[in-house]
Amino acid sequence: MLSRRLLLAAALAGSGLAGRPGFAEELTLGEDGLPHVEWFLQSLLELADDVTLAGQNGKRLAVMWELRGCPYCRETHVKNLGDPAISGYIREHFEVLQLNITGARTVVDFDGEKLTEKALADKYGVRFTPTFQFFGESADAMKAKKPRDREVARAQGYLEPKHFVALFRFVADKAYEKGSLRDYLRTQGA
Repeated sequence: MLSRRLLLAAALAGSGLAGRPGFAEELTLGEDGLPHVEWFLQSLLELADDVTLAGQNGKRLAVMWELRGCPYCRETHVKNLGDPAISGYIREHFEVLQLNITGARTVVDFDGEKLTEKALADKYGVRFTPTFQFFGESADAMKAKKPRDREVARAQGYLEPKHFVALFRFVADKAYEKGSLRDYLRTQGA
């Protein structure tokens, strides 16, 4: 574990981001090789329960799909989630579930189907990392919907910090009920 931390710290030092205010200085990798974020949702991987729990806490569920060694995932952790203002906003409004696009853990989907993380990613058409999925507020309402129709928003790939936080605001404000993310970004000046 220590050697992974040193490698990440060296990579960050070379990127010019380490030591800058508002950016994570090092990432701790879990056993699966993904960056460990202490405040991410510790889940039993039953999506319906996760949506319900988030709602009970006055929050929404966001799923972050990652891949071991993904440079854009690292950028998301360092520049976006490493910024205290951005992570503070997300923590206040969302439960974030981290999934591995090639992972083997069993996840129970909204319709009750048990799949590996990899199979779940395939079911939802998740092909890139990082990908953020945002789901509706009612687990019961999502059971009968097709997988992609369960999402209220999705972002694939790295987003610059101002667009990243705007994405989360778009979902928290339920702006998806009025228009597209692109329209929302225009109105927000992002």
